[in-house]
Amino acid sequence: MVPSLTEAIAATDAGLLAGATDWCTHPAGLDLPRVGGTKWPDVGRVLDLAPDLVVANAEENRDEDVAALRAAGVPVWVTAPATVEQALDSLARLCAVLGHADPAWLADARAAWASPARLPDVAAVVPIWRRPWMVLGRDTFAGDVLARLGVRNVFARHADRYPKLGRDEPATVPAELVVLPDEPYAFTPDDGPEAWPQARPAFVSGRHLTWYGPSLAEAPGVLLAQLAG
Repeated sequence: MVPSLTEAIAATDAGLLAGATDWCTHPAGLDLPRVGGTKWPDVGRVLDLAPDLVVANAEENRDEDVAALRAAGVPVWVTAPATVEQALDSLARLCAVLGHADPAWLADARAAWASPARLPDVAAVVPIWRRPWMVLGRDTFAGDVLARLGVRNVFARHADRYPKLGRDEPATVPAELVVLPDEPYAFTPDDGPEAWPQARPAFVSGRHLTWYGPSLAEAPGVLLAQLAG
């Protein structure tokens, strides 16, 4: 039920997968029954596939869908990492439960994040949506990814994990860099930077910023290149 975890399981043992959401795009060419979106899955379709385990995430999937699956007798594994370390440990536990402790891709991801290169300290804002504007706040996985690469989120101590901003507020944010991912909102050079005239735009891969799975192994290099411009 989570694109990054679908990719992780596929990289570990694709034969374990009974189905996936419509948003599970990696690895390419994954031939599986689809059960709808992460927010609005077809719970009946999931049950028809008779899985031994459903893998979900506390942010990507709705509590009511998790509850419905559990009420129907299906075990649901729910992840909620807020840091890179938590994500790596969570993935290790999941792989162990699946009977494949310490797959090679997970070792590569741990090595990549053991001591990644860093940018010179830079104050940044990270929009994830517009209309209304929403940005990364406190205690988020993506925020920790960026912090480990030298990017200081100016909203990291905000009371909300995903603060909302007024229409004209972006231009007043004291940031040197605006990090614009291509998901969940697909920011482009013509859609996003104009609201942040005080900040240099950096367009980054949303998969490498927000997914925790095999993409973590290449994420530091990909993101650093994109952040540096």
